[in-house]
Amino acid sequence: MAAKKESGGKAGGPSKRAKQNPRDQREASSRSLDQRIIKALAHPLRVEILAILNDRMASPNELSQELKEGLSQVSYHIKVLKDYSMIEMVKTAPRRGAVEHYYRASEKVFVPAWLMKMIPKSAQQQMFGDVLADIEQDVGTALEKGTFDQRQDWVVGRDPRILDGKGCEDAEKEAAIFFKRYEEIETEAASRRANGEGDGEAISTTAVVLVFGSALGKGLKSSKTKRKKKRS
Repeated sequence: MAAKKESGGKAGGPSKRAKQNPRDQREASSRSLDQRIIKALAHPLRVEILAILNDRMASPNELSQELKEGLSQVSYHIKVLKDYSMIEMVKTAPRRGAVEHYYRASEKVFVPAWLMKMIPKSAQQQMFGDVLADIEQDVGTALEKGTFDQRQDWVVGRDPRILDGKGCEDAEKEAAIFFKRYEEIETEAASRRANGEGDGEAISTTAVVLVFGSALGKGLKSSKTKRKKKRS
């Protein structure tokens, strides 16, 4: 960004570069990222596209078929996501005399609660609806194929708690910290494999964190309890 000349001072004197506090620079960068996320996710179809490209690489043609949307419409939203630097083209491949472009998400985005409020409600519902559907499919397939508890270090837990507003905000921040650390763990594992260190295993894992306004909370009866009542 070009530096603005300071007003005042001696006429014809050298212009001075405005100094910006590092903290102000970080905050300005954060605001820019926030606005980029808001605009990128302002349409439900873009949310769906980004959710798919966050998991795997795909072309507009493949996305059009999967989402049952017109190719021109999908291509338009692909361009919008690309313009906001949310996705990137990773390869091209010849297809029926043309060139197919393949994209993937350029970054995994954790959208904080305060920012989520600025995204249209329809996009919010589409976003968490897609995530919950993916979780259901992922867990169900893992149980069916026996990979869910194949290792001894799997984790499953449910912990209903009564929080106030500040507590909910703190829990949301801790969730963001977890996902950041989870990403770092993946990078560390990849580095060990590349350097021939550790056990060399490449284990596919999924982490799920849900903190939500529960309608049942501690009053939820487990499936085991329900079965006992039916038998009695």
